[in-house]
Amino acid sequence: MRALVVEDEFISRIVLEKMLAPIFEVDVVVNGSEALEAFELAHSQERPYRLILMDIMMPVKNGLEALEIIREREDGRGLPRAKVIMTTALADIKTVVRAFDSGQASAYIVKPIDKEKLFRELKALALIDD
Repeated sequence: MRALVVEDEFISRIVLEKMLAPIFEVDVVVNGSEALEAFELAHSQERPYRLILMDIMMPVKNGLEALEIIREREDGRGLPRAKVIMTTALADIKTVVRAFDSGQASAYIVKPIDKEKLFRELKALALIDD
């Protein structure tokens, strides 16, 4: 299974990649624009991501904007939807609602992300077994 980590903070990228590497083939990008490029490349290679961990606050293109475009592309092409976990330091209700409503996120984790919290979400999304 493939996973994409979209995170602008260096340490967070490394931590998330190390947590996921035993289970997923992990690619890492630093902003929403790169996430869209990686999404397209993965589909052109017929090796789509099953999981995307997307930071919300990033330069160039934020995570909510990137997620909305990914969902439009999946729906427009009849592609299966990746499970998308939004990650952020913000726990405000407006951001959460937008992530689930317009972005149709699969889950939302407030940073700091620890392995237990992440794996609980992966289990809930049926990406890993108990």
